[in-house]
Amino acid sequence: MAGQKRDYRGKAKANEPPKVRNEYTAMFETFRDELDCHHDRRERVIKASRDITALSKKIIFSLQRVRKIQPDLPDYIEKDIQTRLVDISRLLSSITADVQGINRYRYSRQMSCIEELIEALTFAHYLRTQSLMAYEESMQKVAELSTYVDTMDVDAAEDARADQPPTPPAPASLPPVHVTEQDYLMGIFDLSGEMMRFATIVAALNGTLAASGDATADAADERTIVQDMQNLGSLFAMLPQQHNKSYQIKLETLRQSVNKVEKLGYGLKVRGSERPAGWMPDNDDGPEPED
Repeated sequence: MAGQKRDYRGKAKANEPPKVRNEYTAMFETFRDELDCHHDRRERVIKASRDITALSKKIIFSLQRVRKIQPDLPDYIEKDIQTRLVDISRLLSSITADVQGINRYRYSRQMSCIEELIEALTFAHYLRTQSLMAYEESMQKVAELSTYVDTMDVDAAEDARADQPPTPPAPASLPPVHVTEQDYLMGIFDLSGEMMRFATIVAALNGTLAASGDATADAADERTIVQDMQNLGSLFAMLPQQHNKSYQIKLETLRQSVNKVEKLGYGLKVRGSERPAGWMPDNDDGPEPED
């Protein structure tokens, strides 16, 4: 055969070297199989997490088209959100078996999509109720999404709430995807940024601070998004502090978001009469304070 390799005696060499087996071979073959399974699981989690993150961001983009805090969101936004929640449910259920037990923490970095999903769910909850979704409730929502059933009727779910996806008719055989406390905290940090953007958009378009119903300048006793942002900032100030870099960066971003909304409220309420017609709010932080 052309190209056949031969040894110094002229005998044809085998294409594969002979396997040498000893008492340790089986052990290393087990290690090999475990590593192959690990890399396959990790790749599945990464792919699903990337798509879940993208879908969660699209839900947030849809929610930013809402113009006031109200129990019932516009129908076209409801339909868009519900469709994406069903897709998220399909993706989450595909990796539920891969993130059971210790693997949930083993792949925690690859499961960053849960933070983005928490941000989307809590933002929808806030726009409906003007309240913060509790940790236990967020766990329940993700658990509902972790089980996908092919018979889910998307059309029938159009009138359902964005933060209450259709519940499968039968329980899953596996425990749902677990939401860690860190996932929840990081998602709430990101929620503060979306609340700040929502407050700015509503102020620019309506000339009022975002509040439940139709807030007006005369409704002095109505709770606005300024108080909500201040309460959120106070909540994180009272929590035991973490000194890792990621937490501290998000904490500083939260403080900046609270400050921007406070300045926005000051511009509308305190100095509103001084503004000319057609004035648009300015979120410029201004010059940095001198040391």
